[in-house]
Amino acid sequence: SIGTAFARLRKIKTFYYLSSGVGVLGFALIAIPIQFNLLLEDKYALGPFERGVVESLIWVAALVGLPVAGRLFDRGFRRDPAAMMRLAGMLVMATGVIYAVALPIKILGGLVALMALAQTLISMAFVAAPSVIAAVSPYRIRAQAFALLPVFIFLMGGFFGGLIVGQLSDAYNERTAMLVAAPPAALIGGALIAYGSRFIRLDISRSVEELLEEREEQQRAAADPASVPALQVHNLDFAYGSVQVLFDVSFEVARGEVLALLGTNGAGKSTLLRAVSGLGIPDRGVVRLGGRTITYAEAEDRFRAGLVQLRGGEGVFDELSVADNLRVSVLASPLSDAEAGARAERALSLFPALAERTDLAARDLSGGQQQMLALAMALMHEPEVLLIDELSLGLAPVVVQELLGVVESLREAGQTMVIVEQSLNVALAFADRAIFMEKGRIRFEGSAQELAERDDLARAVFLGGEGG
Repeated sequence: SIGTAFARLRKIKTFYYLSSGVGVLGFALIAIPIQFNLLLEDKYALGPFERGVVESLIWVAALVGLPVAGRLFDRGFRRDPAAMMRLAGMLVMATGVIYAVALPIKILGGLVALMALAQTLISMAFVAAPSVIAAVSPYRIRAQAFALLPVFIFLMGGFFGGLIVGQLSDAYNERTAMLVAAPPAALIGGALIAYGSRFIRLDISRSVEELLEEREEQQRAAADPASVPALQVHNLDFAYGSVQVLFDVSFEVARGEVLALLGTNGAGKSTLLRAVSGLGIPDRGVVRLGGRTITYAEAEDRFRAGLVQLRGGEGVFDELSVADNLRVSVLASPLSDAEAGARAERALSLFPALAERTDLAARDLSGGQQQMLALAMALMHEPEVLLIDELSLGLAPVVVQELLGVVESLREAGQTMVIVEQSLNVALAFADRAIFMEKGRIRFEGSAQELAERDDLARAVFLGGEGG
């Protein structure tokens, strides 16, 4: 979706600074032609045809400069993309200086000549934009990246710039309005574009890395379709603002496998589930469900594809009965009443304690029973992959044993699961394989029994505290 694409593109620093710079520059790009035309009419008494001739002369110079810029940027971008983006920013900044010099000039010929030079430089600078966008944008959202750039120009610059410059023009005059808006917009916009050049090499390498990884996976699937796992996470980075939380996380879950995610407090386990389920957009990396790339899919689309997450904490509607909670959980699905009823019966068959309390309000259930109900609601969707955050947190041992019995039944039925768990002993009871995370990185991947034999890691699991 465009929202997910924008969230991912915003995390690409080169694109972020390029689009921000172009957005600020939009104050000049949109306001200057309008106000300059009014200036020619009001101060120089030029008619429509004469104004058209003047504007055409300004653009003729730009048209002459474009082929030169195209050859220059094409050759230069291959050798040093950062230098070319920096040059583009400097050309935009030079335009700001020319605006500041040109606009006070009263002689029409000198004003037109300098405005033509400014238009030529800014047109030449824009030649670099398509190459930069194509190079740093992940190929799956490259079209959205190109589509977003005009939004920054016309929304930020065109709309807001038009309002501000129009007010200044009414309060003072066209020349003053352009002097106040255009030079600062070009200087700031150019500086942002030039600053973004320092990130372009890293962003290009990540884009290429994603392409190569995609090709390898396609070759793997073609060679052995049975080897395609139910869930793949490759090279995942995730940050909250400027604070990076996950670092190059990669793992796979085979069909029918149960994977335990263990680790110390703040290790990034819950954040990893958020990134997998689409509740957070990663800075880098790929997420696949059954071989299909879902990195840029909305959480709702991932859910419809079969990726269901049971989040930690409250997962039920307190005021509704057990039966109504189950019905509400599939209210937005296309299931008929008969199908929903059949699924509810299957879910309740796993939880005898709930089957005896279908008319009881969820708030009157114990904490363990509420967790069972939340799990039953997730199972109503018959997920391809079930993600469970904090299965046993805060529950009595007897309740944990009941939940483990349910997990074992699901495991025997072939349900693929990824479960965040604090207790190594609990993980040993249900997991085929375990991953130990620390400070956003995977430190161990193997069988839960092998993890238990690693005293240093096992001690961290037992003593690491809650959350993560």
